[in-house]
Amino acid sequence: MPIEIFKASRWTHGNHLFPTYIEVSDKAVTRRKRSWISRDEMSMSISKVASVHIKTGLIWSEILIESSGGTDPMVSHGHTKADAIRIKELIENAQAELARKPEAIE
Repeated sequence: MPIEIFKASRWTHGNHLFPTYIEVSDKAVTRRKRSWISRDEMSMSISKVASVHIKTGLIWSEILIESSGGTDPMVSHGHTKADAIRIKELIENAQAELARKPEAIE
């Protein structure tokens, strides 16, 4: 599966200068958020994703990705509804692929 990158809209709160990016691959989900002097990067293995919650508004969606390991959930807002649904589909498809091939986890 190729890596897909989703960018939050600059029109949403907290994304005006430095938008949040979510990167989904067959191995992990990564959220990248920049600021003036730092970069916050959070990564979660696909096998550790417990649930993906999408809260949609009139235009934008908020994505909450929870882990099965008890760590803080990954939250990102300002994505389009189509991007949020695509992120969820990619995660579910990658998890289904891992379930079919359990030896690929190692």
